[in-house]
Amino acid sequence: MTNEDLAKKIYSAAHGESNNIVNITNCMTRLRLTLQTKDDHLLDELKKIDGVLGIHDTEAELQIVLGVGKAAAVAKCVTAINESATAADKPQIGDGKSLHEKIRAKNQTPGKILLKRIASIFLPLIPGFIACGLLTGCLAIAAKISPDVAASPLWKMLAAAGNTVFFGMNLFVGINTAKEFGGTPVIGGILGAFVSHPALAGIDLYGTELVPGRGGVIAVAMIAFVAAQLEKKLHTLVPEMFDLFVTPFLTILFGVLAAAFVLQPVGGFISDCIGNATLTAINSGGAFTGFILGGLWLPIVMTGIHQSMTPIHVDLLARYGVTVLLPILAMAGAGQVGAALAVYMKTKNRFLKKTVLSALPVGLMGIGEPLIYGVTLPLGKPFIAACIGGAFGGATVAHFAVGARAMGISGLTLTPTVDNISGYLMGVATAYVSGFIAAWIMGFNDPAEE
Repeated sequence: MTNEDLAKKIYSAAHGESNNIVNITNCMTRLRLTLQTKDDHLLDELKKIDGVLGIHDTEAELQIVLGVGKAAAVAKCVTAINESATAADKPQIGDGKSLHEKIRAKNQTPGKILLKRIASIFLPLIPGFIACGLLTGCLAIAAKISPDVAASPLWKMLAAAGNTVFFGMNLFVGINTAKEFGGTPVIGGILGAFVSHPALAGIDLYGTELVPGRGGVIAVAMIAFVAAQLEKKLHTLVPEMFDLFVTPFLTILFGVLAAAFVLQPVGGFISDCIGNATLTAINSGGAFTGFILGGLWLPIVMTGIHQSMTPIHVDLLARYGVTVLLPILAMAGAGQVGAALAVYMKTKNRFLKKTVLSALPVGLMGIGEPLIYGVTLPLGKPFIAACIGGAFGGATVAHFAVGARAMGISGLTLTPTVDNISGYLMGVATAYVSGFIAAWIMGFNDPAEE
C-alpha cells in the first residue's frame, strides 16, 4: 500500500470527510490526530488498516503508530487530503482552528504543553546526532582495526565532520528555541554562538571568570527564550519606522548582558545538577539503576512522553561527548525482541507468527513500537516479559558503564556509536535471552486456542 492509499484509509476511518479531524501532526513514528469525536468503532476501524502498527488513544489526541519515516510521509498526505476537501464536500460546523484551540485548552496542561515545546527544540537535532554519531563510531572501529589509518588526512577530515554537530550545537539550539517561542531565529543563533565564543575565556567580569560554553544547551535555550520574549515586547513598543534597527540591537544587547550576568550561570548550575545526578545514579547505583531504568522504559514509550528525555541526552552529549542513559534505555527494545521470539516459538496462530516476523527486523534495529502494539501489548504477559528483559539488559549495560555518541537510534544500529561495544552487545544478548525466558515461562493466551 502506498503512503497515499494508507492516508486515504486513515482519513476515511477517522471520518475526515465529516470534518471530524481538527488537527494533524506527527512525531518520528506516530501520526497524531486531534478529533472532535471518537468511539470504539472508529478505533477498531483504524486498527484494522494494513500498515497501522498500533493505536495509542490519549485524551488530547489519537496517536497512530506507523513507523519511522512512514509517519511523516502519511501525515503529509493526510494533511493534503484534508486541505483539498472543498467546502461543499464538508459540512460547516464552525471554525476548526478555534475548536482545536478549545480542545487543546481543555485537554492539555501547561506542563504537557511546555514539554512538547521543549521537545520541538531538540527533536530536529536527532538526524544530525545519528549521522555524526555513526560516522564517529565507524571511524573509531576503523582505528582499532588499523591504528595507522587515524593518521591519514581523509580520516582526520571525516573525524572533524563527525564532531560538527557538537561544534554547532549551541547555534542550532538557539535558532530552534527562538523559532519555537516566536523570536527571530538568527538572533537566537547569535546568542548561542556568543556563549560559546572562545574570546570569553580569560575575561574577568567583576570577579567572575567567564567560561565559553558554560551551561551548554540548557543555558542557550534559556537565553534564547528570554530574548524571544524581549523581542516580541519590543516589537509592540518601538515605532515601526525604527523597529528593524532598534529591536534586534536591543534584543542582542540585553540578551548578552542577561546571559553573562544571570542566565549562563543559572544554566550552568542546572546542567551541572543534571549531569552529576545522572552520573552519580549510574556510578553509585550501577546495575540496580540500570535495572530500574531498563524495566520502566517500555511503559514510558507507550505513553508517548519519552521525548522529554531528549534534552537530557543532548546535554550529556554536549558535556561529556556521550550519553550513558541511551544504551540503558535501548535495552527495553532488546527485551521486546526476546519476548517476541518466544511468542513466535509458542504460538500456533499463523497471523501472529507473520506479525512477529514482519516486526522483528525493525525491532532488531531499535524500532520497538510495531512489536509493542502488534505483538506483546495485545497479549499482555509478553509485554511484562519484555520489560523484564529490558531490566536485565539495562543492568548489564549500566554495569559496564556504556556510553553512546549518538541519540535517536537504538538496537543493533546503536552499536557503532558506543564506547564499549562488547559491553553493549553483552547487554543486548542479556535482554534477548531474559526477555525470551520470561515470556516462555509466563506464557500467554494464544489466539489459536480461543
